[in-house]
Parts: sequence; C-alpha cells; structure tokens
Amino acid sequence: MGVIWNAVILSPMINVLAVLYAVLLHNFGLAIIVFTLLVRLATLRLTQRQLRSTRKMQEIQPKIQEIRRKYPNDKQKASQAQMRMMKEAGVNPIGCLGPMVIQFPIWIGLYQSIISLLPTSPEALARLSQHLYTWLPFVDTLVPLNRSFLGLDLGLEVSKHGFMVTVLMPVLVGASMWAQQKMTAMPSMDARTESTNRMMLWMMPFMFGFFTLQFPAGLALYWVASAAIGIVIQYRITGSWGNLFPSSRKAPPEAATQGVGQGKPADEGSKEEPEDGQSGDDRQNRRGGGRNRPAGARRRPRGGRGRGR
Repeated sequence: MGVIWNAVILSPMINVLAVLYAVLLHNFGLAIIVFTLLVRLATLRLTQRQLRSTRKMQEIQPKIQEIRRKYPNDKQKASQAQMRMMKEAGVNPIGCLGPMVIQFPIWIGLYQSIISLLPTSPEALARLSQHLYTWLPFVDTLVPLNRSFLGLDLGLEVSKHGFMVTVLMPVLVGASMWAQQKMTAMPSMDARTESTNRMMLWMMPFMFGFFTLQFPAGLALYWVASAAIGIVIQYRITGSWGNLFPSSRKAPPEAATQGVGQGKPADEGSKEEPEDGQSGDDRQNRRGGGRNRPAGARRRPRGGRGRGR
C-alpha cells in the first residue's frame, strides 16, 4: 500500500508543487493556492453533482416527512419507500459526499508533501530525492524551498508561530469551512434531523480549527484557500449564496399586485372610505330618500312645521 500511495498520490503531488513553485517565482504559498485551484477544477464535476443532489434533497423533504408519518412504527417500510422515492427523483445520497471523500487523501498527501518539500534534516532531504522525477532536471535545483509566505513559516506548526498567527489561522479555517457548509445546508422539517445538522454545522469547523494548531501552516493555508474557492464555485453554479446570506427582499403580497395598472382594486372586499367620514351606505340612504329603510321607519315631520302651511 505504501508503494501505491507514493506512486499515485505523494510523488505526483510533490512534483506538481515543485513545478508550481518554480513557475510562481519561488513562492511556495502561491504554489499551494494555485494547487488548490487546480484540485477544485479537477473535482468540479463532483461538486456540480453534489449541489444538484443537495437541491433535489431539499425539494423532496416534504415527501420524506409524509412517508415518515405514514409509517411511524415501521422503519423498514419507511426506509424502503424513501429509497424508492429518492431513486425515482434521481437523488443519490452518496453524491453529496463525493468531494468530501476525495478531499481526505488530498489533505494527507499535501501534509506529507509539505513536510517532504521543506526538509529540516539530511535524512528528510534524502527521502525527498526519492520522490522527485528524474525527467524534471530543474526540480533538483529548487531545494531548499523558500518557507515564508505573508509572515508564515509554511513548514512550521501553527501553534509554534506567534500569538496572532496561533489565534488567527484556526479562526480563518473554522470560519471559511462554516461558511461553505452553511451555503449548502439542507433545512429539514424534522426537529431531530435539524438539530443534528445544526450540530454538524458547528462541530466540523470547530474540529478543523483545533486541528490547525497541530499541522503546518501550509496545510492551514490550503484549507482556507479551498473553502474560499469552493464558496465562489458554488455561487457561480447556483447563482445565489444559499443559506449563507438570507434574502432581505420581501415579495409583495399577491393582493397588492393583482390588477395593478388595470383599474382594479387591490382587495375586492375593501372600499374607499369617504373623505367626510360617512360611509357609502349612509350616502345611498340619503339619496334614495329612505327607500332602503324598513317599513314604518319613515321620517316624521318636525313639530311646528306642518305640510299644509
């Protein structure tokens, strides 16, 4: 397994980073960022499938709740009906986890690549020479690489930096991962599922923020760049920020928009109030001379003013 890992993951990543380092004017931080962009572009199809699956899962949530209400005491039938409905809707639950599953070997390979490309001992330098491709003659001349980027030692653990870096990098990693998950978070009508989703939304960024302290600053830079690029890609694909920024626009009520420009009132049951404070019925009764009054309720002449006079 070690030979396969080195041949398929570790050695290619080391040489790609070395080539990017040479092209980008010997800046290892820029090499990591460009490498992150290349990884994101390579997994773009999986990201699109993930977003489509997430969107379809949101659409069929009411049907899932209906199935659970139909089979409250039979979980097997509910699960079978749910899987059948998801298959008919073209939803693949595993499709939502595709990019995340691929990221794990990349994280491990990048961690080992950073440690290998920034050796701190002659033994580490000898191990690095075993991974460099011989058909790339200029790669040997790049070692040792420049470790600094924006005041960071990319090969040094984050916790061994100054106070500001030790606090800022975990916050950046956790906040960027939280924002990316918040964009694709699926609201659920089930209180228990919604509570689990909310816990995962906060637990994963917190865990990675804590792990950042124990890993090299170069890997933390990759996590921040990957999350930022992922947010941009998701916005470009979906055309919205999802659940990250709730919409502040309020749709106008239907009653207020019906009949606009057609001379129709917004609400058929509503009538204009007269300016003098009298209702339309009172005016109609006045004009009709009391025709709408019940029998026997006609106006009596006032005293002292007889009709015969």
